[in-house]
Amino acid sequence: MNQCENASIPNTFGMDVKARLFIEYYSLDELRQVLREHKGEPFLHIGQGSNLLFTKDFEGVILHSGMARARFIDDETVEAQNGLRLDDMIAQLTDMGYSGLEKLSLIPGEVGASAVQNVGAYGVEAKDVILRVNTINVETLEERVFTNEECRFGYRDSIFKHELKGKYIVTSVVYKVKPGEASKTREEIIQTRMAKLPAVGEVGSAGSFFMNPFVPQQQAGELLKRYPDMPHFPVEGGLVKIPAAWLIEQCGWKGKTLGGAQVWPKQPLVIVNADHATPEDIIDLADAISKSVKDKFGITISPEVNYI
Repeated sequence: MNQCENASIPNTFGMDVKARLFIEYYSLDELRQVLREHKGEPFLHIGQGSNLLFTKDFEGVILHSGMARARFIDDETVEAQNGLRLDDMIAQLTDMGYSGLEKLSLIPGEVGASAVQNVGAYGVEAKDVILRVNTINVETLEERVFTNEECRFGYRDSIFKHELKGKYIVTSVVYKVKPGEASKTREEIIQTRMAKLPAVGEVGSAGSFFMNPFVPQQQAGELLKRYPDMPHFPVEGGLVKIPAAWLIEQCGWKGKTLGGAQVWPKQPLVIVNADHATPEDIIDLADAISKSVKDKFGITISPEVNYI
């Protein structure tokens, strides 16, 4: 176990923020020890810090998992620990001749967050390949297994973001895979993402900043009369998904800056720390984008990024 007081918090936005105490654990026993010793204190469990915007220093305990192994349970089932980088696992599986997760290639973040956030790309979401999620109860320190159904997965959503937020820590995730060639698809996904998105670690960002909105069919139909080229995708429940990137670009935000924050010129869904941006710069730009989309289209777009 590693502990550091007044430590910098890892985050892909590149915000200069510190935690009163940063702890990295390397086993379930160490995690239980930390939870016992710091019971009642404010804490936040993070992965790579790729879906977070820290608005200030964190006056509590930041937890991070140093557990980063994966193992085959059987020929079509893999259990991965929460601290393993998702893309590292996908790379390993692809090299070994397994498929199923390749469309999630190059998504920043770690295995634990893939279940909490239900990450997705190119028509595949984590929920499509997750069989179960192993956790520890923060209060009782008991282990609990959540089935896919019990996780209540939704679009970039799960039970761990709502009624169970802060009550359970995901310790490992069990995925279903299958033998099959995935190298070509993985390479195509990587090339597509690299062409459109800023490189994590080189340009401060949190990946996609906004979630795609869903609107009623009637509203989508009215918008299509005004914007016949508007991309739209019917989904369950009589709703239509409209790409937030298209809405933002139509409002003229592509490449625009506000303070040190910028809308990424190649993908308007992404806000970057272009020039020593403050958290306020990021939030002000996001708010301005949301307002303009609401004013022009009558659609509310919500941040995928969590403000801390």
